[in-house]
Amino acid sequence: MRSSIALLWVLLTSVGAQANTVGGVLPDAELRGAATFRFVGLPLYEARLYTRSGAPLDWNEDFGLELRYLRTLTQRDLVEGTLREFARLGSSLPVREQLETCFSDVRKGDRYTAVSKGPNRIAFWLNGRKTCTLAHPQIKSRFMGIFLGESTRSKSFTHKLKGE
Repeated sequence: MRSSIALLWVLLTSVGAQANTVGGVLPDAELRGAATFRFVGLPLYEARLYTRSGAPLDWNEDFGLELRYLRTLTQRDLVEGTLREFARLGSSLPVREQLETCFSDVRKGDRYTAVSKGPNRIAFWLNGRKTCTLAHPQIKSRFMGIFLGESTRSKSFTHKLKGE
């Protein structure tokens, strides 16, 4: 009985930490939009965009992005996928080592949250636990542009995520 109560407490506090990650870092953060990203028809992750007071996305303001994974991916998958997207978007960056610190393997249900801190920093949390701060000139527009930019892999995904 005690172990069941302890397990329930751990689950509830970790869910609370996930829900409060953006709000704890970004004042007045509210959900702006949400969308599910599919690759070859298979759902890969659910994304949520948080902005101050749920306002339309403004690249001059800080905002948060949460990805809840719908399948298992390795750290290598996440790092290599991010680097491929940078290259596809024309902005290869020397941030592999930082990404390897930021990203870990994910399983179905895991959540990565990224919150910008000005144009040159993004802080990351995995399931409510801070993993790193990625720092590079214009990293906010380059990293978040993978999901929210003009040249994303799915215009409909991006429009839904932006709440448009």
